[in-house]
Amino acid sequence: MQYSPNNQLPMLSLVDAGTVELVRGFGKRVVSSAELVQRFEAAWSAAALFAHLEAGKRIDRIISSTFEEIGRRVGSSAATDEYAIQQFILERFRQEHLVTRWPPLVAANQNTSNPHYLPDSAGSAPIRSGDFVLLDVWGKLEQPGAVYYDVTWVGFLGERPPEQIQSIFEIVRRARDTAIAAVQSAVREKRTLRGWEVDRAARRVIDESGYGQYFPHRTGHSIGEEVHGNGVNMDDMETHDEREIIPCTGFSIEPGIYLPNSGGVRIEDLVVLEKKGPRLLTHSLRNLIEL
Repeated sequence: MQYSPNNQLPMLSLVDAGTVELVRGFGKRVVSSAELVQRFEAAWSAAALFAHLEAGKRIDRIISSTFEEIGRRVGSSAATDEYAIQQFILERFRQEHLVTRWPPLVAANQNTSNPHYLPDSAGSAPIRSGDFVLLDVWGKLEQPGAVYYDVTWVGFLGERPPEQIQSIFEIVRRARDTAIAAVQSAVREKRTLRGWEVDRAARRVIDESGYGQYFPHRTGHSIGEEVHGNGVNMDDMETHDEREIIPCTGFSIEPGIYLPNSGGVRIEDLVVLEKKGPRLLTHSLRNLIEL
């Protein structure tokens, strides 16, 4: 049943307590359907992978043009802010025939320290020269069965980013690379890999760098027809996801460090576990984008 012991996986623990009691009353044992659900709901078809790759091409173009637009506006001294850039992205979505359930995350400076920040028309920070900007953009093709593409890039509007931002970027990049390497090595060694292990690999890098308390979310989530799918999550923090990462499923790897009153860095990549091995679906960000 859609049951998770101790509500370990809240998104999949949907059956009510009374029904569980009723079934147990007939002398039956209730077990979680989480692994079964993953095989039916999280595994991508060839068509879904194709739609994902096409959405990725369009979204990558949009993100590149958005950073260019930010640079153009700031360079020409035209006033702009987080909300205006968010609306620029949504207009490009309409032009590229992409859809999204929620608008993209556009954050500048201190707002980047909130991993779930969203600007709105009533309260949006300006974006100026010398600012640090984070874009988290997700969307999919406007067609049945399409799966989401989801990526986060960070950039700096100036010649040299602040030392602290550059330092935590390098730590987050190393955590991202370590998590991807954990997936690759497990497949190479033909070893079962579970979601919590990938989270722990990334988290260890950040912990050892002294920033563990500033990484307050899981390393990654399942990707599907919803941006947060029903497959295994790379999670040993919000939950302890013991499900096996199975072929034909996609997920994000997105460690971050968020310093209060200072700023945060997150880098997000996507991986699909194909039958022949893991495939990186995004253009891994190696350096801060400098505008």
